[in-house]
Amino acid sequence: MSKYKMIAAAVLAGYGLTAMSQTQYDAVTYSSKELNGTARFVGMGGAMSALGADISVMGTNPAGVGLFRGHDIAASFGFNSSQAESDFSGTKMTDKRIRASFDQIGFVLSNKIGNRTTLRYINFGFNYHKSRNFNRVFQAGGMLNGDSQTQQMANMIWGAVNNISELDDIYNYNSGGPGPYSPNQVNYPYLGVMGVRTELVGVGSFQDEQGTYEAPIGWYGDANGYRSQEEGGINAYDFNISANVEDRIYLGLTVGVYDINYRRSTYYTEDIYDGDNSGYYELRNSFRTDGTGVDLKFGAIFRPVADSPFRFGIAVHTPVWYALTDTYSSEVYSNLLYGDGTSFEGTESPANYVGGETVREYNLTTPWRFNLSMGTVLGGIMAIGAEYEYATYPTTELSYTDGYKMENQNAYIDEDLKGEHTVRLGVETRITPSFSLRAGYNYSSAVFKETAYKALEYNDMRTDVEYTNNFGRHTATVGLGYAGKMFYADLAYKYDAYKSDFYAFSSETLSATKVNNNRHQLLFTLGVHF
Repeated sequence: MSKYKMIAAAVLAGYGLTAMSQTQYDAVTYSSKELNGTARFVGMGGAMSALGADISVMGTNPAGVGLFRGHDIAASFGFNSSQAESDFSGTKMTDKRIRASFDQIGFVLSNKIGNRTTLRYINFGFNYHKSRNFNRVFQAGGMLNGDSQTQQMANMIWGAVNNISELDDIYNYNSGGPGPYSPNQVNYPYLGVMGVRTELVGVGSFQDEQGTYEAPIGWYGDANGYRSQEEGGINAYDFNISANVEDRIYLGLTVGVYDINYRRSTYYTEDIYDGDNSGYYELRNSFRTDGTGVDLKFGAIFRPVADSPFRFGIAVHTPVWYALTDTYSSEVYSNLLYGDGTSFEGTESPANYVGGETVREYNLTTPWRFNLSMGTVLGGIMAIGAEYEYATYPTTELSYTDGYKMENQNAYIDEDLKGEHTVRLGVETRITPSFSLRAGYNYSSAVFKETAYKALEYNDMRTDVEYTNNFGRHTATVGLGYAGKMFYADLAYKYDAYKSDFYAFSSETLSATKVNNNRHQLLFTLGVHF
């Protein structure tokens, strides 16, 4: 290995890496939801499942549509502003993004059966809304104090090769034609292969009780920088049927159809060194997910006392059954200067040995959700709603297109995820016959355990090793509404805030980048009821 000399000695990282093509982080990204819908629904913090009579409740408690006594049409649009502030060992960075969005459009057709019949109304509804908004930019970086992503590359390749001589075959691939260990003939980790072929992974000598041995080794990290841009969202299409039984019991069913359109591009750079050897490298990743899914939502609302406006509701959401396709590509560029005066400059991409972008199709089953709610009206002018929702994230499952489960991936889901608890509170008060004020609050607990990390297998094609563990999310809302005889207009403002720990790669000694995330949303709804 003429130029394949690299680092004389270092310590291999002690963390284990296990199989995964799709990860628990992908599963959470496509399973989670955000507060969105009509401006009235958002202005009350989404706490309208028992109060009902809003188009958006068909996505939380389908029975709420049964409280409509007339037809309704509404559309919502607005603006989103997201901001992420990162702090990596004292180095702080901030990124912002402002985007316009079309958030909701739907209708309810109310069919009166009779005033004295047991079944009073049968209603039908449809609602489109944006379940997730992925638009976000983020950057982080700072001093590494010896930690390096190249050490993860070395660990990944060491778990895949049978002996150290295989690294020569990988390094010299295509120099004299495909050899027995060419990357497209053996299940090597793409990131590890790219590290070997750009001299970011070399060979070091080590000693233990049994003697001297050689193993792959990375560089020492001096400083790094990371940037990402995410775009797209999850669109939800709800089809609802609901019934009013004697104005005391309301029943509903919603069939939800979803489509995912997610795009992420990342750039990572690292200054590296070892004694008189130094240099830097750049890793670029392009990742996208497309797919569709379907779920069912069942709901019931009860008014236990005939002369009281108080009611309570229950709802069960099945998992969303998704069929998804991931497409990703990557490239590493390295520029290295050695102490003996030689240098190396190289670029490597999996496209060099697999012929282009990597495509993976798979299935995702999201958590079950269980919703309890209650609401009432005070003095005919003030509505109050409260609800609790639980999502069973440890039951989330990844599987292959033939139906077989991804056992290793699902084991990490079970180990690293916990159930999500969500509380929603909302209030609306009428200040004049036509105008109302609203306010709401949400809290959703963290899904990831603090010990969670992104594990990639020794033969994995994924090269995006970064990951983020989010903590609990707080959401505050306020709103203003106008209701005329036929037309109505609503305005809502929503503020989301949550903290997270970001890691550019997996290492037991790497400090977390502390991130403060917040999003502002201004939402308008125009509607007509008749």
